[in-house]
This record gives sequence, C-alpha cells and structure tokens, in this order.
Amino acid sequence: MKVKRYVVNAVPEALPMIRTDLGLDAVILNTKEIRVGGFLGMFGKKKMEVIAAVDTNTSKQSTPVRSKPVQSRPAAAAISPHPAARSESSAALGESESYTPPPAIAAVQRADTSSIPLEVPKLNTASVEAKAPSKDRQAKEKELLDEILEMKKWVLQISKQQHMEALPAPLQELHDRLLEQEVGEQWIERLIETIQKQLQEDEEKTIERESAWRMAKAILIEWLQDFQGEGIHPDTRVVHFVGPTGVGKTTSIAKLAAEQTLKAGRKVGFITSDTYRIAAVDQLRTYATILNVPLEVVFSPAEVSRAFKQLEDRELIFMDTAGRNFRNELYVSEVNSLLQTDSQSETYLVLSLTGKYRDMATVAEHFAKYDVGRVVFTKQDETNAYGAILNLALEQGLKPAYIAYGQTVPDDITPFRTDSYVEQLLGDWND
Repeated sequence: MKVKRYVVNAVPEALPMIRTDLGLDAVILNTKEIRVGGFLGMFGKKKMEVIAAVDTNTSKQSTPVRSKPVQSRPAAAAISPHPAARSESSAALGESESYTPPPAIAAVQRADTSSIPLEVPKLNTASVEAKAPSKDRQAKEKELLDEILEMKKWVLQISKQQHMEALPAPLQELHDRLLEQEVGEQWIERLIETIQKQLQEDEEKTIERESAWRMAKAILIEWLQDFQGEGIHPDTRVVHFVGPTGVGKTTSIAKLAAEQTLKAGRKVGFITSDTYRIAAVDQLRTYATILNVPLEVVFSPAEVSRAFKQLEDRELIFMDTAGRNFRNELYVSEVNSLLQTDSQSETYLVLSLTGKYRDMATVAEHFAKYDVGRVVFTKQDETNAYGAILNLALEQGLKPAYIAYGQTVPDDITPFRTDSYVEQLLGDWND
C-alpha cells in the first residue's frame, strides 16, 4: 500500500492531486485541520491535512470520475467510481459486465453502515473548488488583520507603560490622580506632554509635586476658559430641561426658579410634560405652590401652545420634560418636538455625575444633534470623581452651566466656575 500526505487550504483542492499521484483507486484515510508557519505560536495559517493511500496490487487503469471524500475517524473512506465509469472501464479492459472492486473499496462497501446517523451529501467539487479558495483567503486575511491590530494594541500599551515608568514621580502621581477622577487617557497624556514641554522650555531638569500641580491647574484653566458658566441670560423667556430618568431635573428646576424669583425678582411659570413618571406632576406642583407660581401640564406637543398662552404674563417659563432612555435616539426626537418655541429660549441637558461616563457621552451626543449645548451636572455631593465634566467639555464642546450638590432648594446649586472646578479635580497637592 502506498500512503501520501497532502497539506492544502481545503479538502476539494486535494482531490485532483490524489487522482494524479495515486490514481482513481485511492482511499482518503483521514482529514484534519492544522496550523502551519507562524512565529512563537502566533500568526499560524490554518490548513487541511489529507492522508490518502492506494493498494499497489490493484489495477491502475481507470477512467477519470467525480468522487467525494468521506471522513471517518476510526475507519478509512474511499473514493468510489461512478457506476457509468465502471462500465466504461470494464469495456475498455475487455472485461465482462460484472465489476470486481479493489479490496479497499470492497471493504468499505461490505461495512455495516446502519450505525451511521447521517449520509454525507454529494459535493459539487467543481463549484467548491472554484469558490472555497476565495472565501478561505478572505477569512485568513481578516484573521491576520485582527491579529496584527491586536499585536499593535499590545505594543502601544507596553510603550505607554514604559513611558509612564520613565516619568518623574510628581507627574506619575498627577497621572494617577486624574485617572481616579475618570479623566480620559488622551487628555491626561496631552496635559503631561504640555507640562514636559514647558519644563524643557524653562530648562528645568526636575519638578516638585507642588510645581506639577500648579502647572496642571494653569493648563486646565486655559483649556476650560471658554466654558465658564454664564447662568440664565436676562433676555431668556423659556428654559427647557431634558435628561434621563432620575438625574434631578425637577429639583434643579425648583432651585433655579427660586433663584430667579427670590434673587432676580422675575415672574416665573412652570410647564411640565412629565406625565410618564408617577407623582412627577405632583412634585413640581408642590414646588409651584411653595414659590407661588402657576403650573401648566401638557400631554402632547399640540398642547404646548395652549400652555404658553396661559402663561403669557410670565417673564420666565421653566419647562420640565419626561425622563426617558435617551440612549435611544427616537426618544430624543420625541422630546425635541416639545421644545419648539418662537420665544428666546435655552435648553439644558441634566446629567448626574454618579452615572457612567460612556452613557452620559451617548446621551449628550444624541442631544447635540438638536443644538443642546449646555449641561446642568447634579449629585456632585454623591461622588468623588468629576472627570466627566472635563471630558464632555473637551470632546463634545458641551458647556457646564450649573453644578448641583444637594437637595436643599434653592441653595445647593451654583454656576460652573472653572477655577473652583479645577481645584476639585486636582485636589490639594499636599494630599
């Protein structure tokens, strides 16, 4: 018996080679997937190993036929000639109509196949040989590209780690502090690079912790100089509040309404469309009673005009909207339909500092499409991480208008101040 091993991309590729090398009486003994090449166990290419054999005592004369490979782990599978080919072969050899198969094929034919659960389907080897290499090549190219990208990511990560280890101790501590504050990596790296550049220009070889904090504070204030909170403009007549559920929109409205009523002396009115949440209307009505301001409830965009007409004597109108899952852009568009007004208006997105930054960024990105560019950040007293404010400002250009830090109305809210925010972000250099 003659045995030969083939390594190919797909099993159909081995069939013509087996017919050429071993003849039509060849038997496929086994097929399995292997990896070839690569470096240190990586980037190896997937191949198919095909083991074929032929009984050297059988006749080598036969007519080319279409065959199919049958894989079986314990037993060998044969490439069986087509019946028409058998008759043609017998006629060519001058034999009788009876056909005597080779021993290997006869053994497979005599085997009890009742235990085989499924019949191996016939393959159109012509189409498989034409299509398989192309799909296989595309899959391998994608796999190789994924491995290269993963390797690149790994190398960049190691490079960053080595770079951080080479930094002076004060800059390493600054890096760790900003990471704890959940500031984005790109802004931390940019800040440290700016500090290092200033040190080179000043020809300073060493830096103390106090100096690092002082330089970082000056740089961050410069970055945020255009984001200083301005509060509600005196000419604004309508202020809309939008945001996810549970972020404190209604409480923020009450705080700002009390500020405008008690400090600015403006006549204030309330409109609410938050009819989804249980007792939401009652909560705002309680604040309206305390502040002695009128409240209108709307159930659809068609009722907004009617509510504004009822409050036409008010100098400033605060409009509360329902909190929804604003990671869904459909809900964002629904709320935006309530915000259309002919009067000079401002819209504030309300976000909680206790939420995940990734979710906050998604919500902010959806509202940015409708020109919502101001943010009220709430629940500052419930977290020690304030990096989300910096990230949203630098990445999406959102202006932090107010910072709320408690439940007391109207005291626990203040306009955003760049210097005080940066001090909170960096902490005391002595800590």
